Amino acid sequence: MTKYSVQATTSSPYINFDPDSKSFEIKGESYPENCWAFYSPMFDWLKSYFSSINGSPVEIDMEIVYFNSSSSKTFMDFFEMLDDQAELGKNIVVNWRYHEENESAMECGEEFMEDVERIKFNLVEFTD
Repeated sequence: MTKYSVQATTSSPYINFDPDSKSFEIKGESYPENCWAFYSPMFDWLKSYFSSINGSPVEIDMEIVYFNSSSSKTFMDFFEMLDDQAELGKNIVVNWRYHEENESAMECGEEFMEDVERIKFNLVEFTD
């Protein structure tokens, strides 16, 4: 399967899902004008990817500096999809990375973590 990659813009994050290197990353700010249009291809790629793997673990690193309410809803849909895949037996880990000074990102990560049931959700603080 080919990788899925989108370069960051001022309002959308860098996305790199590379099944060969087992690197899955979403990084940057997220407030695109049409959130669903931006993230829909990512959802489609992931659905296809999950149907092609068996027990291979999937670890997704997310480092979102800022996001709007539309992105928040989309991220919840994303985590629900991952939870559904975990229920089907997929081993999924999300690493929610936040800078030590970004309390808002930490709190959002805590809220997302409370809403997932089957995926492992790690809060990962980092410094400069």
